[in-house]
Amino acid sequence: MAAASATPKMRDRMTAYITSLQKDITASLNTVDSSSSFKEDHWVRSEGGLGNSCTLQGGAVLEKAGVNISVVHGQLPPPAIAQMKANHSEIAYDPKSGKSLPFFAAGISIVIHPRNPHAPTMHANYRYFEIDNPADAGGEAKADDGPMAWWFGGGSDLTPSYLYEDDAVHFHSTIKAACDPFGAEIYPSFKKWCDEYFYIPHRKESRGLGGIFFDDLSSGAHARLPEGAQKPNTADEIFAFIQACGNAIVPSYLPLVARRKDSLYTDEQRRWQLIRRGRYVEFNLVYDRGTKFGLQTPGARIESILMSLPETARWEYMSDMGGEGTEEGRLMALLMKPRDWA
Repeated sequence: MAAASATPKMRDRMTAYITSLQKDITASLNTVDSSSSFKEDHWVRSEGGLGNSCTLQGGAVLEKAGVNISVVHGQLPPPAIAQMKANHSEIAYDPKSGKSLPFFAAGISIVIHPRNPHAPTMHANYRYFEIDNPADAGGEAKADDGPMAWWFGGGSDLTPSYLYEDDAVHFHSTIKAACDPFGAEIYPSFKKWCDEYFYIPHRKESRGLGGIFFDDLSSGAHARLPEGAQKPNTADEIFAFIQACGNAIVPSYLPLVARRKDSLYTDEQRRWQLIRRGRYVEFNLVYDRGTKFGLQTPGARIESILMSLPETARWEYMSDMGGEGTEEGRLMALLMKPRDWA
């Protein structure tokens, strides 16, 4: 009788999932914009790993869209290890040693900037990270050891230029439905985290209408969840949660583009959209942890990291748009004070 095959490692399961999800998302996006095709850019990282950046630019519906996956490994520098150790006590590391540790990371990142100002921008990212045990000498991971530390992170959020409450309700309700089987506190806790994370301090406003955001999700308690709250704990359970959230990307967002893509708009509404995109750029370049980490990683692929930025944006000195009593002002009121949508 043949021996049962070994269960694939989590890094391999995550890689297979994001590869499949990338294909599903790009195919779905082409159903609302067939004017242009996604271009695939397969790349190899000299320090270890590879990726595939799928981008669409200049479409009739999607002005710019990117669905990127990366699967990379290498040596994590001491400053990054020290930062991660703050949330992962299981990382056995002496900061005085000055040594690096082997790491593995696999993730998918999606950013969609529609052309029509009435259709919202959407961002999503789901990732898996491991820090491996180094060998006694040489710094490479021991082949038969499990990771020293592992965790998942990610989220999905909506950034409209104009407020359509039914769009926000649909987006949040779909994400909540994906979260709820894994614990009643998951969605509200990660929704609150999202509202806090995507905040632009120098503007005193949120980037958008939120969604969910989380990081450092592994076995055991999590600082962002109430003590004793139900949560996925094992790697298998958290991976199932990641899949549920990833599979909710298309149904949460695509109907919003489909219903808004043909709406009539004015030059002034386009102007406002570009101003809001300027805020998007400000957050990503000044505050976003993922962008910062990517730019600081040896061998970083800059084009893929900056894929999230819109093709066009606008900055006005003391803009007169967004005042109280205007359609633009309705959105601004909610960017100053987030609300519950589901």
